Amino acid sequence: MTARLEHANFTVTDARATAAWMCEIFGWRIRWEGAAMNGAGYTMHVGSDAQYLALYTPGDAPTPASSSYSQAGGLNHIAVVVEDLDAMERAIKAQGFETGNHGDYEPGRRFYFHDADGIEYEVVSYA
Repeated sequence: MTARLEHANFTVTDARATAAWMCEIFGWRIRWEGAAMNGAGYTMHVGSDAQYLALYTPGDAPTPASSSYSQAGGLNHIAVVVEDLDAMERAIKAQGFETGNHGDYEPGRRFYFHDADGIEYEVVSYA
């Protein structure tokens, strides 16, 4: 039996704003949204039929975390695969995000960016 990743759950300052740019840039859709399980906060599921990100905004403003790269259990980055890396970089920059750390090595070309909450994304193309 092979396992597949269905979703990851992030705490963000504004689930609606994060979902909006993800839908715009990545072409994803909102699968579900509503009150968080504990009744304090709001959650949105954004992605495809097969995979998604759960975006959770707590009732009280979340506090920024220290660097995930120096914290056990920290989320360092997530990666999305795209066909046209250059077009995706233009779309990301149009949303006001800065890109960097470009790499062209096997397998694929890639770059990284951070969103408004400091979450790091790797964008990679194997084309």
